[in-house]
Amino acid sequence: MKLVLDQGLPRSARALLQQRGHDVVHVGDIGMSRAMDEEILEFARTTDAVVVTLDADFHALLVRDFAVRPSVIRLRVQGFGSAAVCSLIDSVTQSCADDLTKGAAVSTNGKRARVHRLPIR
Repeated sequence: MKLVLDQGLPRSARALLQQRGHDVVHVGDIGMSRAMDEEILEFARTTDAVVVTLDADFHALLVRDFAVRPSVIRLRVQGFGSAAVCSLIDSVTQSCADDLTKGAAVSTNGKRARVHRLPIR
């Protein structure tokens, strides 16, 4: 599963996730650190990737556009270091893999994940 990490996530998480076998880029490493959320969603859609973010706006954009792709994982956590972020992303991508592959908006607080299949009406 390809992942695109949004700006609020630590860049160092990219390397840790790659070590765990993920195909991942950070927006800051591909010249998109100042990109609009819509541009990041379009990049993820065209590269068949899942966006991982701290930002609630991505889910709102999926709803607004009746989008079926890309999937978005919203981490509703604060103060997590790279290792904790990676563990959480690892857990969510494994437990929600089928939904993420088919198109989903996932939100997690670190204890439980909520999944909404796309499109959200």
